[in-house]
Amino acid sequence: MEKTPQRPVLGVLWMLATGLNFVAVNGIVRWLGDDLPALQSAFIRFAAGLLLLTPALVSVMRRGLPDGSLKIFLLRGGLHTVAVVLWFFAMARIPIAEVTAIGYINPIIVTIGAALIFGESFALRRMIAIAVAIVGALIVLRPGLRELSIGHASQLGAGVVFGMSYLVAKRLSDVAPAGVVVAMLSLMVTVCLAPFAILVWVPVSIVQVAALALVAVFATAGHYCMTRAFACAPMTVTQPVTFLQLVWATLLGSVLFGEAVDPYVLLGGAVIIGAISYMTLREAQINKRGVTPTVGATKT
Repeated sequence: MEKTPQRPVLGVLWMLATGLNFVAVNGIVRWLGDDLPALQSAFIRFAAGLLLLTPALVSVMRRGLPDGSLKIFLLRGGLHTVAVVLWFFAMARIPIAEVTAIGYINPIIVTIGAALIFGESFALRRMIAIAVAIVGALIVLRPGLRELSIGHASQLGAGVVFGMSYLVAKRLSDVAPAGVVVAMLSLMVTVCLAPFAILVWVPVSIVQVAALALVAVFATAGHYCMTRAFACAPMTVTQPVTFLQLVWATLLGSVLFGEAVDPYVLLGGAVIIGAISYMTLREAQINKRGVTPTVGATKT
């Protein structure tokens, strides 16, 4: 099989589009505020996304699921449900830039989980990156220097549980095609959210439903653009571009919602992205050599 040719400029453009789509998601959810319960908002968003993925879901139902995969799909659906609800709750209560910056901890959680659960190597380069990323998170949150709200705790929880969900997705990717994984995620989250959304249901307007449908469209487009970016260029090229998402989120919060620009959030976000980019670059260099170095050989 021929290797797909790398197109770094196109990869960067796809990643720029990814960031814009996800910032649009954040902006719409922030605009909706807490007029709707987080459980209800999340349910409507995923129900709308499920409609978009109906063709893929029909195909899944016709072919059937791989043997033994249903329990794994259920586990991921449950984890993702918790993470989504926490994220919606946080988005209504803390600035968009802070939600975005704290969300950058996802790759760190995935790295730690991959080592603990899948037995992947935990070389010094990874430990350094994780330590620096934690410093970045502390710069964003500044515990002890300011009052932290339940929104901050909620987004931290969302970051951790999203990371756990992505670890399960890694396991699913070994037994099912990507389209099946995405379609089943939407189905499982919608089903998991339904009974809880009914318990807290409040009257919803057409405008609110339309806004949450747009969230589904932008989120789906964002994941598509991200997939295209990874296909066009290595993550060492596309990963640093994700920092622009924090810049756009800060501008959006400032211009549309009057949120103060917090330089500590930008600095902390940059530190986290720097750590992730360093780890990604080192992994790429090592994989290119085809040699897994010992811990003592990874000093930089």
